[in-house]
Amino acid sequence: MNVGELSAAFTAVPTHKSVKKIQFANQEDKQEFSKFPTKTGRRSLSRSISQSSTDSYSSAASYTDSSDDETSPREKSQVNSKGSSDFCVKNIKQAEFGRREIEIAEQDMSALISLRKRAQGEKPLAGAKVAGCTHITAQTAVLIETLVALGAQCRWTACNIYSTQNEVAAALAESGVSVFAWKGESEDDFWWCIDRCVNMDGWQANMILDDGGDLTHWVYKKYPSVFKKVRGIVEESVTGVHRLYQLSKAGKLCVPAMNVNDSVTKQKFDNLYCCRESILDGLKRTTDVMFGGKQVVVCGYGEVGKGCCSALKALGAIVCVTEIDPICALQACMDGFRVVKLNEVVRQMDMVITCTGNKNVVTREHLDRMKNGCIVCNMGHSNTEIDVASLRTPELTWERVRSQVDHVIWPDGKRVILLAEGRLLNLSCSTVPSFVLSITATTQALALIELYNAPEGRYKQDVYLLPKKMDEYVASLHLPNFDAHLTELSDEQAKYMGLNKNGPFKPNYYRY
Repeated sequence: MNVGELSAAFTAVPTHKSVKKIQFANQEDKQEFSKFPTKTGRRSLSRSISQSSTDSYSSAASYTDSSDDETSPREKSQVNSKGSSDFCVKNIKQAEFGRREIEIAEQDMSALISLRKRAQGEKPLAGAKVAGCTHITAQTAVLIETLVALGAQCRWTACNIYSTQNEVAAALAESGVSVFAWKGESEDDFWWCIDRCVNMDGWQANMILDDGGDLTHWVYKKYPSVFKKVRGIVEESVTGVHRLYQLSKAGKLCVPAMNVNDSVTKQKFDNLYCCRESILDGLKRTTDVMFGGKQVVVCGYGEVGKGCCSALKALGAIVCVTEIDPICALQACMDGFRVVKLNEVVRQMDMVITCTGNKNVVTREHLDRMKNGCIVCNMGHSNTEIDVASLRTPELTWERVRSQVDHVIWPDGKRVILLAEGRLLNLSCSTVPSFVLSITATTQALALIELYNAPEGRYKQDVYLLPKKMDEYVASLHLPNFDAHLTELSDEQAKYMGLNKNGPFKPNYYRY
């Protein structure tokens, strides 16, 4: 099946009126990557409602957590080897290191490479001008370069002020991608980068790939006329999708949008398996904690919560769960976890982990009642889950222990260990597995191809879920990594089940 046939097969299926389915080379290099900052600038406490991305840390794994100077990239004049200056990164000279990281990521993202090879001859994104706003890491660089290989022109910015791996951004800029991002942006820098991404004379986006909705928000706010040429939006995050549904409900969504966040491949793999591994990685790197016998409460038992609880329990932690949803609560009970209210257990907890996507899950009252040495962190999208602002008061002392680790000290000497200032732990304090990101990135690429090539009228100005056929295709591309062999239905079996032998194999309402 070629990409054209895939596009035809992936027609959306309506569900209801508002939702539709559809190693360093030498010692010198090592020393270059081993420098750390001597000071950290204060960030503004103010946050607008639209600034979810500035409210969510990410990807602290970049070796370039610092640079040789404190000069803002906006004040530097840099050109790549081709003479282009249409980018803004921390240091273009780091491109070679970033290229090595991208090459490592490619080894575990074979599905994207396979898609690149299968569709490169067809160039299904020829003519596409993609404005992207995602975490800029080695893994997303593989996605961006896949889009370029498929014919797209890309301009990119970071969806998070701390997510960018500087050397990877430099490698993308060196390759010709117009990228505007660096680790440690201020809020003003963040919006300046987004503006530079979309505001370019002689270039206008006709596709948007967003993670958090900030790029979409900025275009609606500053350049609404751009949507006259935009064929569609592909959105990955819970927050971004929520915004799209709000726009749709208000009748303000003027282009079709694909909801990648709620696809099976995102929910069941990225959210579950990625968090099951990265929660431990983030906690170990920041605190060196031993999990055996520790009392832990995980707030939220969705896919992220399930992954966190599973990992913590496996290492001997005593885990309990808070939930608002009786179905998720019952699942937690059946999986062997006590379901409690936070205020009932907070005094005894060694760790408090949030992953609800909500706000004020952990309040100042909870923080006041925590015991000395309690570790507090967030695995949700933004820093709204933990009321960090309430800790910025004169009677409390903040002490930076190491990168992304603060002691918040009460007048009586009690210390609470706050990780990443309440922002996203795994991408702030560790890395995430390339393989699982390959699954999500492949889904994003196919969603872009579908929206860009869909005939006029196939998609209305609404939000669509990815069709199950696309989820199954993405999964099938990753099975060769495990030397997995699928059983094929016989004609008789297919007729008995009422299925097409090539899928989809489950109805749209099936819960995996």
